[in-house]
Amino acid sequence: MVLTPSTMIPLGTPAPDFRLPDTTGKMVSLVDFAGSKALLVMFICNHCPYVKHVADELANLGREYQGEGVGVVAISSNDVTTHPDDSPQKMAEEARTRGYTFPYLYDESQEVAKAYSAACTPDFFLFDADQKLVYRGQLDDSRPGNNAPVTGKDLRAALDSALAGKPISNAQRPSMGCNIKWKRGNAP
Repeated sequence: MVLTPSTMIPLGTPAPDFRLPDTTGKMVSLVDFAGSKALLVMFICNHCPYVKHVADELANLGREYQGEGVGVVAISSNDVTTHPDDSPQKMAEEARTRGYTFPYLYDESQEVAKAYSAACTPDFFLFDADQKLVYRGQLDDSRPGNNAPVTGKDLRAALDSALAGKPISNAQRPSMGCNIKWKRGNAP
């Protein structure tokens, strides 16, 4: 397991477009989130111990903030030939088991991960109502084995500020997790 940090792309970056299938085959696009008070795009997968460590909090976060007008979407971009636990069928099982209320999308081409400069799982990108990046960083300080509680405090603080129309601190710590499992010859 290689610990990989997020790339911390520049704040203010517009949300890259996407159109991907969810676990039922329904296509979901960036435009579907127009009118949201904010948009949270999470790059996750099923097999990563860092995602497993926070998955229940991701489900809680989704339920809470979707109810407040935040668009929430998760994307898996891993190569399923080398990581079959991340297949769309397994994604559907994971979404049901965890109680994800947000769309869980499959980025087979990995082009969306590249467009977002996603590097790890989990990797979080929070956009304001104008779909400009206001936060790209960690969920919280918890990691598998460090005994810090999973609270989501960093991402929750950013979400709360975005909803209140308040500035979000530029002092953002990168997310850390497993690297995205790129297809052979497809790494950015």
